[in-house]
Amino acid sequence: MTDDLRVTLAGVSKSYPGDDGPTQVLAPTDLTIDGGEFVCVVGPSGCGKSTLLNILAGFLEPTEGSVQVGGNPVTGPDPDRGVVFQQPNLYPWLSVRQNVEFGPKVRGVPRDQRSTDAERMLTLVGLDHLVNRRPYELSGGQQQRAQIARVLVNDPRIILMDEPFGALDALTREKLQGELRTLWRDRRKTVLFVTHSIDEALLLGTRVLVMGTRPGRIIYDEPTTFKTALPDPTFATLRAHPDFIHMRDEVSAHIYAAHV
Repeated sequence: MTDDLRVTLAGVSKSYPGDDGPTQVLAPTDLTIDGGEFVCVVGPSGCGKSTLLNILAGFLEPTEGSVQVGGNPVTGPDPDRGVVFQQPNLYPWLSVRQNVEFGPKVRGVPRDQRSTDAERMLTLVGLDHLVNRRPYELSGGQQQRAQIARVLVNDPRIILMDEPFGALDALTREKLQGELRTLWRDRRKTVLFVTHSIDEALLLGTRVLVMGTRPGRIIYDEPTTFKTALPDPTFATLRAHPDFIHMRDEVSAHIYAAHV
């Protein structure tokens, strides 16, 4: 494990004011994610998955509790925590290439280097033939792939992903799942990945959390230990594994119980 990438939430909760008093959307939550873990979060809509991610990203301040990364308090957004949102947030006046180069440019990366890095990431997400297009000329899925490239090009130590592949077609989704798994395996970044897909959570995560509702809370937290005996398995191999099937049924049962 890498201590400087460890994420710690201690008693973190989130409430919003209302006419009838505050509404708690996230119950007091304790969570530790060790450096290099790939943690996937699933659960029904409204269970606080995105709230949890946004607190960790520094976009939301918890009502109570504390958040630390590497022993340092999270007080706001940080380039070391790259965030991929549900919806693309590209700059419409910039080309795809310019969008991906924007972060490195702000950080003072030399032009040749940021051009090379942008080309590599755009090839990774399959947009190397659309580098000069504007975002409005892309499909929704292509815009999301450009957003993923824009985050990854900055090489953040922690990657926070909120339903990043939900708008993609099945083939592109599986390709990017594979590329993300390879990126994590090679560089051992800390990843928190929010998804509605149980299969996606089990295929990618080293650990799966299920969140329940009223208010949002963690009701299940288990490692995907069935992967450890399989050297670099394909997604097809994982889906056919009896322990994958068992864990998928287990996670599904917890989500169903949290939703009814």
